Amino acid sequence: MQIVRSSEELALAAAALLKSGSLALVPTMGALHAGHMALVSEARRRADRVAATIFVNPTQFAAGEDLDRYPRREEADAKMLQDAGCDLLWLPSVEDIYPQGFSTTVHVAGVSERWEGEARPGHFDGVATVVARLLLAIQPDQALFGEKDFQQLAVIRRMVRDLGIPVQIAEVPTVREPDGLALSSRNAYLSDADRARATALPNALHAARDAILSGTPADNALSRARKDLASAGFRKVDYFALVDSASLEPVADAAGETRLIAAATIGATRLIDNLAV
Repeated sequence: MQIVRSSEELALAAAALLKSGSLALVPTMGALHAGHMALVSEARRRADRVAATIFVNPTQFAAGEDLDRYPRREEADAKMLQDAGCDLLWLPSVEDIYPQGFSTTVHVAGVSERWEGEARPGHFDGVATVVARLLLAIQPDQALFGEKDFQQLAVIRRMVRDLGIPVQIAEVPTVREPDGLALSSRNAYLSDADRARATALPNALHAARDAILSGTPADNALSRARKDLASAGFRKVDYFALVDSASLEPVADAAGETRLIAAATIGATRLIDNLAV
């Protein structure tokens, strides 16, 4: 696996990979786990060559969030990617992504404005801007993202379509622990006690889905889920909603393609998850 750090090195390395066949990109913020490796595995299945990026993007963190303490373990992450068959790893600096005088922000209206957009103002502008930068720098044929960050996936799809960026966006199902908790780099923040209680989030999603599909009004199922999370020790529920899978607008029933989405905080750790209905 080739590791590059500068934009100049990247241009040469990416061009060489593209000459040898199709290229898939797996963008990450590091602190890699089995969910990221599932992205790399699917990328290898889909393309001749695989590139990954590790960049903790400062513009998607609001003031007071965990930018400074976000897990960083470059050496271990690089080994995981190499062992998984990645061909190229780009480790850009902040100055590479946002050079002096950088003044452009990508805002995706509509799908970015509810849910995470309300809970974390400016978050999706940072996500859309950095993903656009990565896609344009590497110019892959495909880029892979996990369904665990479902709203992020919708924002990136809309951005790519609206800007005409020539890349296929592919989603990979959420990877979970044996007890159902969705894998996340932020799970490392959980205390042992909070980790044990955190399974209430996927459990509430499954219970709400089963209730809705059995005919329970969605509002009743969602209200029950919020109460169950509070009883389990979650101190705050930012949202627990049934939404249209494409627009992310709330819906009253499970007609068509819908998804349950949730964000809740246990201890000091905010978790997000979702489930298709």
